[in-house]
Amino acid sequence: MNQTLVARFFTSVLLLTGCWIAYTQNQGKQPPALTLNKVKDDLYEIEGDGGNVAVYVTGEGVVLVDDKFEQDHEGIIAKVKSVTDQPVKYVLSTHHHADHSGGNAKFLPTAEIISTANARANITGHKQSNAPPGVAAARVVFTEECSVFLGGKEARSRHFGRGHTNGDAIVYFPALRAIHTGDLMAGTTPLIDYPGGGSVVEWIKTLDAAMQLDFDTVIPGHGPVTSKAGLLTYRNNIEKLRNRAAGLIREGKSQDEVGKVMIAEFGWAPNGLQMQWSLPGMMTELK
Repeated sequence: MNQTLVARFFTSVLLLTGCWIAYTQNQGKQPPALTLNKVKDDLYEIEGDGGNVAVYVTGEGVVLVDDKFEQDHEGIIAKVKSVTDQPVKYVLSTHHHADHSGGNAKFLPTAEIISTANARANITGHKQSNAPPGVAAARVVFTEECSVFLGGKEARSRHFGRGHTNGDAIVYFPALRAIHTGDLMAGTTPLIDYPGGGSVVEWIKTLDAAMQLDFDTVIPGHGPVTSKAGLLTYRNNIEKLRNRAAGLIREGKSQDEVGKVMIAEFGWAPNGLQMQWSLPGMMTELK
């Protein structure tokens, strides 16, 4: 693997783990600045300090996808107010991790939080070992599909199966041919949260199902907005990782040996979340 590609892989790992470092370092301090970008008509995304937030503006209110950490609430509201005077009515949660759902408690008094049933169970069951205290679970849940209709527009949340966790949702905006993937796409290399029900094998099937939707624009859980082709590339990278790891395990390589290959070839940080959450479970799943 050349140095440029290795650098790209390490960048993707930092997208996932860096938000936790920033959160820890900024507790009690001013939260990091957020950036608002227009994606399509009435659809925006907010980057910075945690997962990407989608903002869907309608004449009857705003639908958000995810809400970052609790400390980002005021920043999110300020960005929403910069494009509309409509209030946030719904937050569609992609999964339970606190860099995506950490702001739930701040929104619950005035907006409804909707997630998969598994995502709610993962929050109430404290499945994220490094989550800050007080992450609020959704009050409305679904198992396969849930649509919100607001101002004549639809935001459709779909659970296609396991991947990053067992409760991942993809939010589809049919009129705009756009999706928000949550961390089913984040950077260029996956973080498989086995304690949260994730699966490297099922992840590929989940993305194959999602690819059947009619879309051309992808807001990932972390990183820049991309295309359907970009999501396919990400899916193929997961397959390469799975096949490489499975081959090593079939050869009888130890967990430490497999981990060293993941670090060298796929950019896993030696002390990062992949080594903690992904490697042990992958060794078991791919036996």
